[in-house]
Amino acid sequence: MADQEVVDRKVVTNDPDNIDRSEVKHMSKETKDDLNADMITGEPGSHPVGTGVGGVGGAAAGAAIGSMAGPLGTLIGGAIGAVVGGGAGHASAEAINPTHEEAYWRAEHVNASYYKEGHDFDRDLHPAYAVGYANRAKYPADARFEDHESDLKRSWEEVKGESRMQWEEARLASRDAWNRVSR
Repeated sequence: MADQEVVDRKVVTNDPDNIDRSEVKHMSKETKDDLNADMITGEPGSHPVGTGVGGVGGAAAGAAIGSMAGPLGTLIGGAIGAVVGGGAGHASAEAINPTHEEAYWRAEHVNASYYKEGHDFDRDLHPAYAVGYANRAKYPADARFEDHESDLKRSWEEVKGESRMQWEEARLASRDAWNRVSR
């Protein structure tokens, strides 16, 4: 039962497709946080703040909120704000879930052909992945990574922080993340 929680004698799995949304509303705050549940609808994976923030100011608002976490937070917050600010609301807020993307790449990075022993996910690779998935929403759906690589390289230089990777290495991770969220 590691992936399940008993709530009022009902079993609720962590699978978003097998959740009684009305039950989510009555779960503990910690469980709702784990599900990233909308406090109003009970929808798992919701982004009520992202849904509510609209208009042109979305990118600025997201970037401002993300700035508390430094340049990488600004990048991710700005990308999500831009998607939401584009007017598509809830569906766009779900298009890129940075928590989900980070978790995916944290688990998968060691399987990548470009992974090198000694690379630290948080220090070296996460900024590279974030450049790919957080910037993807800024471009048309049919845009290719290679067509915007110079912009992405600039973004890498702004957010790489203490990463020991140069763009030639980081671009591979960025391209993988870009392609994953492009599907």
